[in-house]
Amino acid sequence: MAKIRRSVLVTLVLLTAVAGAVLYQSQRPATDQQTVRKVTQSPIPVEVAAVEQGPIEWRRTFSGSLEAHAELLVAPKVSGRIEHLEVDLSDSVQRGQLVALLDDAEYVQAVRQSEADLAVAEANLAEAQSLATIAGRELQRIEQLRKRGVSSESQRDAAKADQLAREAHVVVTRAQVTRAESALESARIRLGYTRIRANWHDGDDRRVVAERLVNAGETVDANAPLLRIVELDPVTVVFFVTERDYALLRSGQQARLRTDAFPGETFDGEITRISPVFREATRQARVEIRVNNPLQRLKPGMFVRATLVLERVEQATIVPRQALVSREGQQGLFIVTEEAPKVRWQPVEVGLQQDDRVQVSGAEITGQVVILGQQLLADGSPIRITGNNGTRP
Repeated sequence: MAKIRRSVLVTLVLLTAVAGAVLYQSQRPATDQQTVRKVTQSPIPVEVAAVEQGPIEWRRTFSGSLEAHAELLVAPKVSGRIEHLEVDLSDSVQRGQLVALLDDAEYVQAVRQSEADLAVAEANLAEAQSLATIAGRELQRIEQLRKRGVSSESQRDAAKADQLAREAHVVVTRAQVTRAESALESARIRLGYTRIRANWHDGDDRRVVAERLVNAGETVDANAPLLRIVELDPVTVVFFVTERDYALLRSGQQARLRTDAFPGETFDGEITRISPVFREATRQARVEIRVNNPLQRLKPGMFVRATLVLERVEQATIVPRQALVSREGQQGLFIVTEEAPKVRWQPVEVGLQQDDRVQVSGAEITGQVVILGQQLLADGSPIRITGNNGTRP
């Protein structure tokens, strides 16, 4: 009897436990749904930013290097030993200034030789002229004697031939004088070439020695470079562009330049030349920017970054880049509405991009847009604005 009572008691306990478990399972889904509904209806914390109206630019930055606007290689026109260099590295040079001297002993001697040759030619000319004068007088005397019947026709012919020969000799000796004068002038010019001057035609009257290629005492050949002289104001920025960017550039475009030598500073320039051909090896075209450099702070060879404005819209709707999100393959914004507050999903078309700002177009893009927290939002979701933008109830 006791065993029957114990079995009944165990059965009742088990039935009670099963009933409790079933009741618990039947009540749990309703509780979770209430929790989800409660979470969904709670405002989602977000950060917002104001929609701007104003100009926006599309900019591109290209890497390049500085080159001298003009460059001159100073070289002698004659060979010789360098006696003295009048300038050195980084010295300022005036247009036409004497920069080097060659040993001129040989060229001085050549001038003296030419002067002597000219003196001989002039003496021969004087002698020829005197002989021609005498021959002319002899012909006149024979003519007078012939009129009186004293001289013969053959004597007159001989005198005439001698007079013509003397005149021809005068012409020859005069040509020899001209040749000697020319030789003397050439010798003097070659002597002048031993005094080497820096001459150029365009640009500023003053340049700078960028490189010295020889030393005093060296013997150089004709046309061997001695000095490299450059113009530093203005300077030229050179960079290369691909076909994709080539069509966006034009002469006269303004550029803003930065260099590691002067961090935080910018220099203004302007595109002056765009190559009409592409290099076959790189498929790139050369572009040149002119930069005024009155203080000569920018130096050829420096690495620079040139930022160009490729396109500009004067009146655009602008939002932070963070505000753009994608829903079902379409870009758009969550715009804050005045009621509740809530958000409204607005698809947009993206235009120019400048730094962290983006041009957008679409219907009724005004007020504020969400820039942080969009992953939890849907069209009509309630929000709570936090962060630096303040808090709205």
